[in-house]
Amino acid sequence: MATQQYTYRYPHPAVTTDCVVFGFDGVRLNVLLIERGHEPYKGHWAFPGGFLEIDEDAPDGARRELREETGLVVTDIEQLGAFTAPDRDPRERVISIAYFTLVRVSDVQGADDAARAQWFPISHLPELAFDHHQIFEQALERMSHLLKLQTGNFMSSEFSYEEIDAIYYHATLTR
Repeated sequence: MATQQYTYRYPHPAVTTDCVVFGFDGVRLNVLLIERGHEPYKGHWAFPGGFLEIDEDAPDGARRELREETGLVVTDIEQLGAFTAPDRDPRERVISIAYFTLVRVSDVQGADDAARAQWFPISHLPELAFDHHQIFEQALERMSHLLKLQTGNFMSSEFSYEEIDAIYYHATLTR
């Protein structure tokens, strides 16, 4: 297959994906963060994510980045939305498509361009890089809504109704 050459008159933004992973440990609700290993924001905490490959679907890119940076493999993710502020990334014009999911807390390890990966209680988050605090707030609100309605692919059969009630309680307690 011949390589396609893309040339356009107008500049194009880069596209990234970010993945907000909520984790329930049986007692409290946590969120998975990575410590950035490179600039910008080296040493700061952020959501797992990165640049989309040219031939990659956005949900696949989110799952790939999550796996590469933390070792965590997920199947069900929900699209949260696009984050498009022109100055959200100091490197260049970057649009991020954010996703979220809910899993049981499991071991994670920073890899690829993530120095570390760690679970944080949602009530005790460190300062987040880029616009990730805004992404977190929207993801928590959306997940709380879905938990209240007890809908959403991310819940599948992994959580009992009692656990969903407990997760909902912790999610709404911090807002």
